[in-house]
Amino acid sequence: QVQLVESGGGLVQAGGSLRLSCATSARTFSGYVMGWFRLAPGKEREFVAVISWSGGRAYYADSVKGRFTISRDGAKNTVYLQMNSLKPEDTAVYYCAADPSYSADAAEYRYWGQGTQVTVSS
Repeated sequence: QVQLVESGGGLVQAGGSLRLSCATSARTFSGYVMGWFRLAPGKEREFVAVISWSGGRAYYADSVKGRFTISRDGAKNTVYLQMNSLKPEDTAVYYCAADPSYSADAAEYRYWGQGTQVTVSS
């Protein structure tokens, strides 16, 4: 069982930045692909970004490409999502997820955090 705990969400004005963190209890952090997803009111869960086991490969949703950066720190068993140039449409609950397999499909992820709210005001 892997536990994930997100933090770093909050209220920010459009154009601002936030950095989300997701701390994991995984004993072999490098054995897991880490993903970020988001859920906005009235919408379906949306893929945001994924990073490979070693951090050498990352993939982003078109809606965040060039604005968001996913990274991971093996020494801290933590994955980050740096969000710049935030827009009101980025408002959502952001979830991190972990799975041994590389995927952008939420259905493939075995472990999930509880989520952290990000609100971007216009």
